Amino acid sequence: MTHYGLVINGKKLQTAQYAEVRNPADGAVVGMMPLATQMYLDKAVAAAATAFPAWAATPDAERQALCHKVADIIETHTEELAELLTLEQGKPLNGLGSRFEIGGAVAWARATADLTLSVEILQDTPEGRVELHRKPIGVVGSITPWNWPVMIACWHVLPAIRAGNTVVNKPSSLTPLSTIRMVELMNEVLPPGVINVVTGEGGLGGQLSSHPGISKVVFTGSTPVGKKVMEAASGTLKRLTLELGGNDAGIVLPDADPQAIAEGLFWGAFINNGQTCAALKRLYVHDSIHDAVCDALTAYASQVKVGDGLLEDSILGPVQNEKQLALVRELVEDAKLHGGKVLLGGNPGNGPGFFYPVTLVSNVDNGIRLVDEEQFGPALPIIRYGTVEEAVAKANDCPFGLGGSVWSKDIEAAKAVATRLECGSVWINKHGAVQPNAPFGGVKQSGMGVEFGVEGLKEFTTIQTLLV
Repeated sequence: MTHYGLVINGKKLQTAQYAEVRNPADGAVVGMMPLATQMYLDKAVAAAATAFPAWAATPDAERQALCHKVADIIETHTEELAELLTLEQGKPLNGLGSRFEIGGAVAWARATADLTLSVEILQDTPEGRVELHRKPIGVVGSITPWNWPVMIACWHVLPAIRAGNTVVNKPSSLTPLSTIRMVELMNEVLPPGVINVVTGEGGLGGQLSSHPGISKVVFTGSTPVGKKVMEAASGTLKRLTLELGGNDAGIVLPDADPQAIAEGLFWGAFINNGQTCAALKRLYVHDSIHDAVCDALTAYASQVKVGDGLLEDSILGPVQNEKQLALVRELVEDAKLHGGKVLLGGNPGNGPGFFYPVTLVSNVDNGIRLVDEEQFGPALPIIRYGTVEEAVAKANDCPFGLGGSVWSKDIEAAKAVATRLECGSVWINKHGAVQPNAPFGGVKQSGMGVEFGVEGLKEFTTIQTLLV
């Protein structure tokens, strides 16, 4: 059994204690995660702090080239990383699974490498010249989740180092191994200390968030944990980027073609088995086509195979962990008790593995837990509505505001509805399709700050105004 090590200052370090990382498809041990203490976190922060001055002073073109080398080495190890990712996370190798995730990480790394932040000239007159410079912040703490561990690590790390910062990453204790391996690979092309990784359970994330040697924290995960990160970071007034939970609503307008949108609706909701912050989690369908949409979606979903991610024909895998499986089961059962009609699924087996079938539930409304809470799993509530005003009001009646979507043949009508939704991103006739050149972030309790593109790169800088 492989005992993975921390990566600090370009070197692998073994720890005194380890924890098992298990495959959610069968419970088998995948590898052993090193358990870092405060001492190791201090070492990682010190290494990043030592590396920062030279890295920040590295010519921009050279940093850009090294970021491209990071993308290249990840791509070279696609199969290795994809298999390790499937073993610990559960998602299939194929489709929108592990190979897709590694490919996305490579694409984001390359797109981020090509971003630049030029000096902005705010004034150049006989009275004087005003320049706006952007400078790296220092050591960035990165806390990444278990649903897309490799790709989200790239979302954090690449813009941070592209802007001239150094990084200490802490992946989820449920899926640490693929991130450890990726950081090992990054250290083959980057100077020592630029990217470090520490792993552990319990309070390590809080220790990182409050560490006085870290100047910014970027966190992707649940809203309750995000609040704890924010609280821990407040003692030193760290800069923050928080991409938190979502309960994304989709609105199907009455002119939509149920057959034409069924596939897009399915993958908007069930990509990564629904374990995606910006997945479609509530579907509002106009009364006139409600039944037709339910029929088309059920027909498509019933053909999707759920199985062990290592099997080449599996389209969806297990829920990643037992706690999440229990929540999905609890929310679906609650919906049944309140009159919900299960169109498909809803009856999980007894294992092995944390498998839950693709589940569609109609005859529910706001006020039911499956609608009001983020299920983060393979269960979609379908809500009937009568007027667009009603649909918009119900979609916005939510403490979250990450993403939303509108489905219609009339693009202008869809855009008019989309601009009324209280969320950071809105898609027309698709859902959740993030891209590296489009800023992504939430409103309300779905977070603060944005990722991706030039706006996301700016999040990893401070402003210095130069007045001549």
